Amino acid sequence: MANTPSAKKAVRRIARRTAINKNRRSRVRSYVRKVEEALNAGDRAAAEAALKAAQPELMRAASKGVLHRNTASRKVSRLARRLKTLNA
Repeated sequence: MANTPSAKKAVRRIARRTAINKNRRSRVRSYVRKVEEALNAGDRAAAEAALKAAQPELMRAASKGVLHRNTASRKVSRLARRLKTLNA
């Protein structure tokens, strides 16, 4: 257990950051899930709208360090590719 003032402060700071990152990760997953559901339903218009909303959310998570930049780019790329093949 932390017993110095600086260690106690570090524990509080880590807890705060963890909560924020958890919330951001959850938001990203929700946006990606909406795209996945639209793609699986075959609804091109909804999938395009969902992807347009999910892309900035993924990049924001990458810029904040929640996701790696390449991971976010890969997710966007794969979703866009799936959207392109839908009703092609």
